[in-house]
Amino acid sequence: MGNLRIAILLRTAEGCLWTLPQIDELRRRDHEVIAILPAGPGALRDQLRARGVETLDSPFDFRFRPTPGTVRGLWRLRRLLRGLRPDVLNYHLYAAALAARVAAFRLPLHRVHMVAGPLYLESPVVRPVERLLWRLDDLIICCTQHISTHYQALGCPAERRPVAQYGVDLGHFDPARVASGPAASARASVRAELGLDDDVFVALMVANTYTPKRIAFPGQNIKGHDVLLEAWRDFHAAHPRSRLLMVGVGFTGAGEAHRRRLMDMFADDRSVVWLGRLPDLRPYFLAADVNVTPSLSEGSNGVVREASAMGCPSVVSDAGGLPEAVDDSFAWIVPRGDPAALREALSAAHRAFAAGDLAAMGRRAREHALRAFDRTAAAEAVADMMTRRRPRDRAADVPVP
Repeated sequence: MGNLRIAILLRTAEGCLWTLPQIDELRRRDHEVIAILPAGPGALRDQLRARGVETLDSPFDFRFRPTPGTVRGLWRLRRLLRGLRPDVLNYHLYAAALAARVAAFRLPLHRVHMVAGPLYLESPVVRPVERLLWRLDDLIICCTQHISTHYQALGCPAERRPVAQYGVDLGHFDPARVASGPAASARASVRAELGLDDDVFVALMVANTYTPKRIAFPGQNIKGHDVLLEAWRDFHAAHPRSRLLMVGVGFTGAGEAHRRRLMDMFADDRSVVWLGRLPDLRPYFLAADVNVTPSLSEGSNGVVREASAMGCPSVVSDAGGLPEAVDDSFAWIVPRGDPAALREALSAAHRAFAAGDLAAMGRRAREHALRAFDRTAAAEAVADMMTRRRPRDRAADVPVP
């Protein structure tokens, strides 16, 4: 396909930064890209404007409430799309997908849904609805095979659910380029700042805190903070020269309130260090002996990929696409939501630490990242999929009024 006009609908002006390499690649190919975002400031809007990408405010706020305002917002979004006349409409995150499917119904454009995470597909309420609604997408680009398999179970044919991962900036996440000095110096500097000797075993968790969701895993924190903290108490009792670094803040005010509750629950445990948001994670990956990602639901998870690129082995749950990002030569995979299994994996990592085996595992993690996580290759794959039309068997689709 030649030069295209591509509208990208996003439900946030702050996050979804993973779209930037894709947008850069589309523009490198001389396609015109227009981003439609919620009104207001945000890191994504700033990055797009710095690149000279046209940004428009969405007339719909991505909140589906049974009010006349919802209908008006969707109608205005439809009118905006009709005026833009894009060849391709690309949308990320489920609320944006729902809005796009309604607002662009029967408009003459190619609909591309890129799926970042499987949480809505794990909901017993949403999944039956999605069995019908996916048919309004011309293409569903899945960031993991796990997500593609979910859509297979909903009846989506293989050609309409290809897999294209999100990549990592391997030049930035490179142990040799941290603080313009050797990695050993960066590790020592962070440990000195935190008051940690080199013989202290350090585990690192990087994840914002979310309030428990209603649609899936009700009452549970989907990033697994609670699971790790429960496992950590017993692990630290057996290995007192250990520390757990918790990096991240609450996602929204409610998420921060949940994080504060966790901090209060573990206020008497000096082995848990709460670091909040950090401007640069790379020195902390070097300072840590193992990265821990104990999610209950997960897409591709950039943290695990970044940790691998920095030569840090990982302990991950078997949620979503996490097992696709690692192998057992540099990682431990445990059942999600299982504190006992997580504690055993931490103990195995500690044994590797004591035996001096983690450095070799870290090198294998870095080698794997160089082979599998190149950001440029990932963006090229997405751009290829997004701009290549495929014939649709519309007879197989269920019409949705």
